[in-house]
Amino acid sequence: MTHRPVTHHPVPAAPTVAPVTEASADATPDRDPAPAAREIDAVLYDFGNVLVGWDPYGAYDGVDRRDVDAFFADVDFRVLNHERDAGATWQDARDRVAATHPQHVALLDRYVERFPATLTGPVEGSEELVRELRDLGLRLYGLTNWSAELFAHAAPAAPATALMEDVLVSGREGLAKPDPAIFALAVERFGLDPARTLFTDDSPANVDAARRLGLRTHLFEGTAGLRAALRDLGVPVGPEGAGS
Repeated sequence: MTHRPVTHHPVPAAPTVAPVTEASADATPDRDPAPAAREIDAVLYDFGNVLVGWDPYGAYDGVDRRDVDAFFADVDFRVLNHERDAGATWQDARDRVAATHPQHVALLDRYVERFPATLTGPVEGSEELVRELRDLGLRLYGLTNWSAELFAHAAPAAPATALMEDVLVSGREGLAKPDPAIFALAVERFGLDPARTLFTDDSPANVDAARRLGLRTHLFEGTAGLRAALRDLGVPVGPEGAGS
């Protein structure tokens, strides 16, 4: 037998395998990121200047603006109106104005009689967003500071107000925002989980009161901003106008 020298061939190195992490194990290059989990189940809407525009000067077309401003200042219309929102009647207001500023009774009467003219119509984009949220299965409710005597004018001016599952009208309850009691009443009546409910209002005082009671809150400055806030909470609404 002939002896042949043994030739030693180098053994190829094993290929390097990258360690598998939890993230890389689930990664698929072409897969879109998973949508954020929805953090809310309900939206609690203010109405005035959120769903329906309101401008008290609308009742005074053709009246000298200086006369209207004098009326608003003399009777402290902001407070007078808030008292109606909290359950007092317009007849009570008339009696008080007649006793203290009789020269302004006609302008007060005009406000009540021409109240529909103070409602400027739907806030831009609001109805489309309400319908989109309803289609996504969110529960929708209203919590509005509004005189019980004049609330019937809301739906004709802005149909989105009638798309709520239910509405708590301050004038019917004898309570008005930012009183914490009206937020507690809304949570109880509608069966809301505050931590999973977004309250939106154009009043910083109302938003602050709601936040203190544990509701998620959004200071309304336009429908586009509300859409962005909803997306931040995992609600898959489109950009402004997507629902139109």
